[in-house]
Amino acid sequence: MYTFQRWFLLPVFSTLLASPAVAADATGEWLVADGTARIRIEPCNNALWGVIAWTKTPGRDENNPDPAKRDRSVVGLPILLEMKKVEPNRWDGAVYNAENGKTYSSHISLVRADVLRIEGCVFGGLFCGGENWTRVSSAQDHPQPAAKHKDVCP
Repeated sequence: MYTFQRWFLLPVFSTLLASPAVAADATGEWLVADGTARIRIEPCNNALWGVIAWTKTPGRDENNPDPAKRDRSVVGLPILLEMKKVEPNRWDGAVYNAENGKTYSSHISLVRADVLRIEGCVFGGLFCGGENWTRVSSAQDHPQPAAKHKDVCP
């Protein structure tokens, strides 16, 4: 199964430079850095939400703190939660990490039209780590059917 945990543990000491020419559109499908999952980002209630559209190794949300949710599939699982636009090419919200069942403060930023930077933070933003995701073109097919979770847009 994919893992986002590694980027929560490493502090980020570099500044991201986003090109002012980037169109502020983070919607679409994104391939995570290690290539093991695709995240579909869609607008919902004046925010962006992201769900796992595909994963190399499908599994269950077994580490969820809510026992009633531990049997749900990770495919279709909301992981980017209520990302609100705070400045051009940047949205702040939360990210759910199915690997440990925890939710962290997070932000996403468009580095380029085809590169999205996601960062998760702990200790009130004192330590943040992240990775770059690559936009999936509409011509690329899913290795398995994408699924939508019923609670993507609350």
